[in-house]
Amino acid sequence: MRIALVIYGSLDTVSGGYLYDRKLVERLRARGHEVEVVSLPWRNYARHLGDSASSAWRRTLRELSADLILEDELNHPSLAFAPRPAHSDGSRPPIVSIVHHLRMSEELPPALRPLYRAVEARYLRRADAFIFNSKTTCATVAAMRPDLPPHIISLPAGDHVLPDAFSSLHEQNALNEHLTHDLSRGLDGGVLPRDPAQPLRAAFVGNLIARKGLHTIIAALAATDAAITLAIGGSDTADPQYAARVRAQVEAAGLGARVHFLGPLSDAERTALYAQSDIFVSPSYEGFGIVYLEAMAHGLPVIAATVGAAHEVVTAGDNGFLVAPNDAATLARYLTALARDPSLLEEMSTAARAAFATFPTWHESTTRTAQFLEELVGP
Repeated sequence: MRIALVIYGSLDTVSGGYLYDRKLVERLRARGHEVEVVSLPWRNYARHLGDSASSAWRRTLRELSADLILEDELNHPSLAFAPRPAHSDGSRPPIVSIVHHLRMSEELPPALRPLYRAVEARYLRRADAFIFNSKTTCATVAAMRPDLPPHIISLPAGDHVLPDAFSSLHEQNALNEHLTHDLSRGLDGGVLPRDPAQPLRAAFVGNLIARKGLHTIIAALAATDAAITLAIGGSDTADPQYAARVRAQVEAAGLGARVHFLGPLSDAERTALYAQSDIFVSPSYEGFGIVYLEAMAHGLPVIAATVGAAHEVVTAGDNGFLVAPNDAATLARYLTALARDPSLLEEMSTAARAAFATFPTWHESTTRTAQFLEELVGP
């Protein structure tokens, strides 16, 4: 099967959505399918809307030679008003949209919300089928398109940041059972035991953008006198102004010695960060939240947001906590509780590892999605 995948920028971009797309492409190619990546450069929303008027872009779409078109929904402004690809005989390959989360689900300026909603709704009507990363994302799209066409909910995985010793176990689909029987001993090369005399080690991984809620974490740290450090792994190039404000917030709060900016991290570097941390904090809107699984694979309790799909991964009071967006006071209370109650931290760590073991591997998840696409096109 010949497949065209439409994305912005590079497939190697560091984010959960691009990781999801990349893993799917790897599985499709491993099953013998040809996958062509069709990329548009990153620009602002207004310029992306203008792509539909570009004769070059319209020609590119019309001339795509594929049996199936995969479109990352992130590209919706460039596709909402664009022509559908068509074969020389006039037939049209099915369009399958990969939806990580809707732009409409983010915090938007009230004046612009009707525009974003109209464009996104128009795009959603373009798709013949959908791939969703969570039940929450599926329900959000269904509310905007009640006549939901064929679709699959294919959960992401977190086994890409497991210690190397367990990679072969994952290929044999045997890791879940192994973890279940190994909770009391910990992973070889995994979570390092916490020294009670040392500060609680909190980790954040993600691009430094407002949606991720890093400013709320800094405000929470400033509101507690508990001994807590924060390691931040992520790029500050997506929104340099926001990143600069967060750095200024850290300095203004006198947290310079406790907050460490590590910059972008590779898989291996993220693995090392998780292994050296006690908890993971990211109170952001997520269509799923692959980083939550990554952290839980290493036994880290997760503090996430009440909005989005975090509740599908994090069970409040069991393997972590959920806080409302921008609620620094509640976040500070949870951080303080984990810093001062070693038994609570240990219980939540065990629960986090057990919860991770219930999720599929990348091999399992992407294989299901590939089979869905194969059945959609047919022989």
